This record gives sequence, structure tokens and C-alpha cells, in this order.
Amino acid sequence: MYLLLSIAGLVSAWVLNALAIMRGENYANAWFGTAVDWVLSADFLVVALAVVTFMVIESRRIGMRFVWVYIVLSGVTAMAFTVPLFLAMRERHLALTTK
Repeated sequence: MYLLLSIAGLVSAWVLNALAIMRGENYANAWFGTAVDWVLSADFLVVALAVVTFMVIESRRIGMRFVWVYIVLSGVTAMAFTVPLFLAMRERHLALTTK
């Protein structure tokens, strides 16, 4: 399920970013144009920081390597892609290490 969500996150990010670029939309105005935009942006930022913190702590706890790759990919692609991917790889790592 995590892999399916990851694929959906990647595809939606590609499609929607492509549409925004083709339309010449301004990301800064979209993120910070109104008070509502600021609320959503701040909300996303807090959640993103919580998720990154979880990923780092959890990867250290269970011995997963290369967690930084997921964090870097989040900035290049979308957290909707990398967070479910991290969770899928976490499940895989746990399955392999508990045998």
C-alpha cells in the first residue's frame, strides 16, 4: 500500500507541477499570497519538519541507512512520494532484520 501511495504521490507531483509550469504560475504567490496561503504553508512546514524528524530518528533506531536520500528527494520531487516510499522501505527493512 505504501508503494502505491508513493507512486500516486510522484505522478500527481509531476502532473500538477508540469501544469503549473506550463501556465507560468508563481509558486511564491501561491504559497504566501494570502493569509490562508500562509496558514497552509505553515501547517505543511510543521508537518514536514515532524516527518523528517521521525524519519531520521526511526532510521537510526532500526538501523536503516541513507535516510538523507529520502529527505533530499522530498525537496526535488514531493513529500507525497518520499514519505510513503520511506515507510515502505522501513517495512521492508523491519521484515528483513526480524528474520
